[in-house]
Amino acid sequence: MYEYILGKVTFISPYYIVMETNGIGYQISVGNPYRYSGKTEQEIKIYVHQVIREDAHTLYGFSDLDEKQLFLKLISVSGIGPKSALAIMASEDHGGLINAIESEDAKYLTKFPGVGKKTAQQMVLDLKGKLGELETSDVAVEAMTQTSKVSSSNQALTEALEALSALGYSEKEIKRITPRLEELGVQATDEYLRNALKLMMKR
Repeated sequence: MYEYILGKVTFISPYYIVMETNGIGYQISVGNPYRYSGKTEQEIKIYVHQVIREDAHTLYGFSDLDEKQLFLKLISVSGIGPKSALAIMASEDHGGLINAIESEDAKYLTKFPGVGKKTAQQMVLDLKGKLGELETSDVAVEAMTQTSKVSSSNQALTEALEALSALGYSEKEIKRITPRLEELGVQATDEYLRNALKLMMKR
């Protein structure tokens, strides 16, 4: 079983990144691929978890051990698979997630794609009191005060919307927040995606 991979990110898509080490490119599914956009020229470490099934061997990647441990806790819950766990973690508001579980806030948990009321209740039942050892890191989102409109040809925004779709958000949900994202002005894909995920949690 792999623990981590040390190498360079050579490709980024809405669904995964490719990390090259010793001449081999590893396809790694991550919650927010564009968080690695500024790191393509440097060697970095990504912690990984391998899921082996009949039709696929998939690597899931994390920036640190706390992220990996949170992922492992999530997939231990009945009804949450690796893809759902990545979507839950994509907002990087791990503090909010843990607080919701500890306070039994099922309404907050159902805001994540693929999490219904039953799964949210199962998350509370299985994980309450078991996440205290994990560090939390809230991601600061810039205030949305700019009013300039961005053309639909904005590549960074297009990539961010594709990444939302890859995480499991519906076309209706994505269309609902797109105007708010356009008000932000031109940003990097990672910034658009972070803001988009924050907006999704405010519905």
